[in-house]
Amino acid sequence: MISAFANTWKIPELRDRILFTMAMIVIVRLGVAIPLPGVNMEVISTWLDIQAKDNADGAGGGIGAILNVFSGGGLQAMGLFSLGIMPYISASIMMQLLSAVVPKLARLKKQDGGQQKINSYTRYVTIVIATVQGFFLAKSLDNPESNFLLQGIGKAITQVGSPLIPEYGPGFIAMTVLIIVCGTLFLMWVGDQITERGIGNGISLIISVNIISALPGVIVTLWDTFVVKRAGNAFSPLLIVLLVVLFLLVIAAVIAITQAQRRIAVQYARRVAGRREMAGGTQYLPLKVNYAGVMPVIFATAILQLPATIIGGMFPNSDAVRTMMDLLSPNDIWFYIISGTMIFFFSFFWVATMFQPSEIAENLKKGGGYIPGVRPGKPTSDFLDYTMTRLTFAGAMFLTLIFMLPYFIGLALDLGANSLVTSFFGGTSLLILVGVLLDMMRQIETHLLQRHYDGFLRKGKIKGRNQRAAAGAQASSSSVIYLWTILAVIILVAIVASLYN
Repeated sequence: MISAFANTWKIPELRDRILFTMAMIVIVRLGVAIPLPGVNMEVISTWLDIQAKDNADGAGGGIGAILNVFSGGGLQAMGLFSLGIMPYISASIMMQLLSAVVPKLARLKKQDGGQQKINSYTRYVTIVIATVQGFFLAKSLDNPESNFLLQGIGKAITQVGSPLIPEYGPGFIAMTVLIIVCGTLFLMWVGDQITERGIGNGISLIISVNIISALPGVIVTLWDTFVVKRAGNAFSPLLIVLLVVLFLLVIAAVIAITQAQRRIAVQYARRVAGRREMAGGTQYLPLKVNYAGVMPVIFATAILQLPATIIGGMFPNSDAVRTMMDLLSPNDIWFYIISGTMIFFFSFFWVATMFQPSEIAENLKKGGGYIPGVRPGKPTSDFLDYTMTRLTFAGAMFLTLIFMLPYFIGLALDLGANSLVTSFFGGTSLLILVGVLLDMMRQIETHLLQRHYDGFLRKGKIKGRNQRAAAGAQASSSSVIYLWTILAVIILVAIVASLYN
């Protein structure tokens, strides 16, 4: 595996793609760190210090914690990318649902160029969602304690002695909404550039980077909890070891289920096509156990957070809204029951939308292939549908169990409101990270094997749905050098300014 990483720098195209991806990641993190104009950063800094001392999630817990993790801390820090990429995720889910239930969109999706039109509609919906969420976020900053995402910031305002927004008014609202919407659209563009010219899926990679950015805080919190505060407990060091072992076991289980597949044998008879004679033989149709991947978890998360954000902004002082937020807290079992039910449903929904057994059966029949013991045509379609349904049930149960695992770990270890800590032992964060890293490794391994280098595994290869390299034209070496030079200058100026202040 070490030699595989070393070989990645011997392939110019792959090296340029990796460097370009890293540059885009740096840009994403810079946008999270740059605050919105007009925000009193002394209040934000004091609030974050209070949250760190109290070992609290911040951002209201529950949905707020998920939003803050997906934005990479931009929500708490009031950065340019405060909403992150979640408005685009919400819009994509909305269009996926509409494409499945609206006949006109379903027909459009099957036409040539139809998917491009749906992607355009998704971008327009993204602008609408980002505008609405940005407006409510900007509107709530006049009285930040009423915003469930900023609970506890009143202590920081009192301690500093100045409001969060010193010059609040219509101009600030308009400017903030414009900046937030532009930030979301810029992240969308960055994700497309990474997919086209970099390595991996750009949108998923942005989410993964934002999740990983919380890892240092998780390590500090674990050390504070088990070493500093429980110094008198002789079992605290053992608990840390057990947590590390559990973490590795959960990762291994997620990888195993993600890679697991049922291979359906397909027999091809000897046939003649024109002047060519095609030899018969046996091939295999791989059906993944977790065919939906992490999409059901993202679906459930986005559907829960979008109404919560909008309703919370419309009725900030409503007792019913606060009750709903309490139910969506990670310390409440109802949060996991609702989310788990939605994940289980969306697992079947995603498979029903993407996996078409009738089309597969028809293609096999046209190509002269058949499944041994199953008649071609509708019997083959029914067989594939029955098999995929059983596999999807197992995959949906696995996703639901992994999502609920952090809650039980928090109860067992008495971690209280530290959902950010337990999320790395299961749940949304771990599923997204494993899926994205496996996809990146598959793409890198494909580049290596095409150039006759060994992949990450000496024997076999990393299994996946798409065994192909990125199809887009990579950025040129000179463009990557210019990009990194500009980033180095920006970072150097920021360091000098920070030291000067």
